[in-house]
Amino acid sequence: MTTYTLMKWTIEDYHRMIEAGIINNHHVELISGEIIEMSPEETFHRFLNHRGVKYLRSILGNEAEIMESHPITLLDSEPEPDITIVRSPDTLYLNRHPYPEDIYWLIEIADSTLNKDLIDKKALYAKFNITEYWVIDIKNKILYVFQNPQADDYKITKTYQEEIINPLAFPKVEIDVKKLMALE
Repeated sequence: MTTYTLMKWTIEDYHRMIEAGIINNHHVELISGEIIEMSPEETFHRFLNHRGVKYLRSILGNEAEIMESHPITLLDSEPEPDITIVRSPDTLYLNRHPYPEDIYWLIEIADSTLNKDLIDKKALYAKFNITEYWVIDIKNKILYVFQNPQADDYKITKTYQEEIINPLAFPKVEIDVKKLMALE
């Protein structure tokens, strides 16, 4: 049997494809040099994403920028987390997407993508030293919180359903898990 090597794409290649319109009609993201088709967004997923962004903006105010389903740039990847909390001001991102050092934490909302978010995305974000990563499991109404990256995993893993959580970047900020997950 013949073994084939998959061609890996760079960030520059990916941006050239976008500029040329090659992938503009496709819902994709660049992950570890591979162009991956993203799952279609269901209605509740969109609602939860929008509600979560509104809630976080209301409590963080001008302390951070809250981005909704926009790319971040890693060395060989350009994923589009559902919610990205990054440093201010927004003009930092006038000519680029946020880099790992800009990111306070990321949130993915999982309905059909739970395994991908808990395994692949978690390893990717840990590899690039994203300090904190959250996954909202819609079906089971659980918030997974991963903190303190080491290699391609996180040292700390916690789950929440209705408690208050304090993000590492803003330890005095209290986030009501039920409100974040639109359960209240």
